[in-house]
Amino acid sequence: MKRTLKTTIFALLASFSMVTLAWAEGVDDRLAPAKLDRGNTAWMLTSSALVLMMTAPGLALFYCGLVRKKNVLGVMMQCVFLMGLMSLVWALWGYSLAFGSDVAGGLVGGGDFLLLQGVLPTLGSDGAVSVPMMDAYGIPRSIHMIYQMMFFIITPGLICGAFAERMKFSAMVLLSIFWGTLVYCPIAHWVWSDTGWLNPANLNAKFPAFDFAGGTVVHISSGISALVCALVIGKRLGYGQEPMPPHNLTYTCIGAALLWVGWFGFNAGSALEANVLAANAFVATHMAAAAGTVAWAVAEWWHRGKPSILGACSGAVAGLVCITPAAGAVTPLAGIVLGLVGGFVCYQACLLKSKFGYDDALDAFGVHGVGGTLGALLTGVFATRLVVPGSTTPQGLIEGNFQQFINQGVGVVASMALGVIGTFVLLKVIDALVGLRVTQEEELIGLDVSQHGEEGYIFV
Repeated sequence: MKRTLKTTIFALLASFSMVTLAWAEGVDDRLAPAKLDRGNTAWMLTSSALVLMMTAPGLALFYCGLVRKKNVLGVMMQCVFLMGLMSLVWALWGYSLAFGSDVAGGLVGGGDFLLLQGVLPTLGSDGAVSVPMMDAYGIPRSIHMIYQMMFFIITPGLICGAFAERMKFSAMVLLSIFWGTLVYCPIAHWVWSDTGWLNPANLNAKFPAFDFAGGTVVHISSGISALVCALVIGKRLGYGQEPMPPHNLTYTCIGAALLWVGWFGFNAGSALEANVLAANAFVATHMAAAAGTVAWAVAEWWHRGKPSILGACSGAVAGLVCITPAAGAVTPLAGIVLGLVGGFVCYQACLLKSKFGYDDALDAFGVHGVGGTLGALLTGVFATRLVVPGSTTPQGLIEGNFQQFINQGVGVVASMALGVIGTFVLLKVIDALVGLRVTQEEELIGLDVSQHGEEGYIFV
């Protein structure tokens, strides 16, 4: 009896599995046209997940370890909440503003993809399912949308490092929504849209500048905006008068390692294909991170007498930031140079805040603003026809193309200008609406309790 029951159950499960498989294959055939490239699709899905991991747990751990323990949950909440908030903004209107058809003279995209129209599958009058595709890469447009969404999520998260431990959560929410809409989306349109005036793929681009994975779009825009935030909001209570050491460098080290791994999706995924360009970006990214780690640690060793884990982690991030715009235009050997320069220069840049007296709490400007600018300019120096797809003419300054260096500078200045003006205006408006800063009492208590009613560490 038991044997008969087992046989019957096995037969039913086998039959169900075969029916399910047949149904899945039928759906796959219906939703996946012949032009679908399964390898590219798998690679971009993986890259999207890697980039999301950079925000949380990567950035969340990296940043929360650097603040005082009374603010650990406040930083984590910012990162986690932005994963939800910015995803909705991007899907509803952000993707369209970044990648839609030109409006306002090409300053921003139009309404082509509002509410994900033109992105999701549609059902025709004949009952056939149509899947919007990125034909050049053989991936569904929905994957391009979700991959770019992950960049949109992490960028305002980087800004949070400048005003850590003192901004109202409500003000952070409003700033992220409006900054993403009015600053990030226009810059992304300039750089990555097919008709963007900075996009080298656009034959009519006025100043075609290389920005493979977001040197201007992500790092310069967030870094310079972070500096504006630090200046407008002001210093933390007791800054410069009492010690404010990181409360848990173990978290920071784990976060840095996750950022390093996730950055492969960030940079190599920006090829939008599993191809030679992605391979170059992957290798160049790793070499730049390795060089940045060594450069910062050695600089700190020479300057302070001891290398620190915080310095090594910061150097890795600096190298990764520096290679981001260049990963699709320079060789891995040039990536080593960018990492070394990035690690050393960003270390020096982070020392400036003590000299000039501004409180960029977690060095968002010193690493992302300075590192992104350095990387964008050095891309114009080291870009080579050996890497740039389909190029047969000189690409960078070393190959004799001085104009490319000029183009890179134009891209840097344009993104900085919009970042500074846009962020300053938004901060003033938000300050008038809800106020930017928590009260002195709330700041002394800590953002964990005052903003969220929770404590990160409860010892009984």
